Amino acid sequence: QDFEHLRSLCLSQGLLFEDDTFPADVSSIGPKLLPKDKLRQIVWKRPSELLRNPYLIMDGVSRFDIIQGEIGDCWMLAALGSLTMQKRFLENVLPKDQGFQSDYAGIFHFRFWQFGDWVDVVIDDRLPFLNGNYLSVHPRTSNEFWPSLLEKAYAKLQGSYQNLHGGYISDALVDFTGGVQVQFSLKDPPPDLKDILKAASRSHSLIGCSTSGWMTNSVLRNGIVQGHAYTVTGAVKIRFKNYWEHIIRVWNPWGHGEWKGPWSDGSSEWDHVEPEIKEELYRKKNDGEFW
Repeated sequence: QDFEHLRSLCLSQGLLFEDDTFPADVSSIGPKLLPKDKLRQIVWKRPSELLRNPYLIMDGVSRFDIIQGEIGDCWMLAALGSLTMQKRFLENVLPKDQGFQSDYAGIFHFRFWQFGDWVDVVIDDRLPFLNGNYLSVHPRTSNEFWPSLLEKAYAKLQGSYQNLHGGYISDALVDFTGGVQVQFSLKDPPPDLKDILKAASRSHSLIGCSTSGWMTNSVLRNGIVQGHAYTVTGAVKIRFKNYWEHIIRVWNPWGHGEWKGPWSDGSSEWDHVEPEIKEELYRKKNDGEFW
């Protein structure tokens, strides 16, 4: 589908785009994502129907814009959280030539890497709602819609929202960059894993991690979620008491729910860190990010 041609056509005819190749019906959700009675209750709405003044992007793009919805696509959202930290990659996936303020015709497009090429995915902006709540990812700022629309484009690429329900963060990282992915098992990590992480962070690699476990979305007492994907957002060596400690910063695509152990928000370890270092690294917020 040619984004420019379709948008021009809609604008000339005074119509809002409706995508016949990914329609606003159950086929785009998938037959097994929800019970049949709930599937029948899904309502599709455009951002312009929800709010008087929607935006694609407000005050830049950040991982903190994202709050996971009902779909189990933490693997994709964790990769997306990493993508927001690398603007040169992000601008390729999220083209700037679109929005709600000018030339709005209910049509948007996003780019993903597939089988050695960049594919331009065109969508309309009708989003699925169940009982008045977002079925898809919803933005932390109520009138910012880039996460929901990008997720819809990725669902179209995969065939349905149902096909986003469970996956591997490494696949999404490749789809967002065209890069090469490397994985390490923490059951048997390489001895220089700390150096690998710091080097990857310095070289602006996208980094994610995930937990194992059959009880998907089961929260352990320590705050970590089983069968869940996270974004790695920092790796530093920090002076602690009389020795050096390597710590990793991780973000949960739920937008809340954090680790409760050492180096977590409010933990005593931070009392033994130099004030200027603590000032730089420490944030006590329930935003899903923790050391």
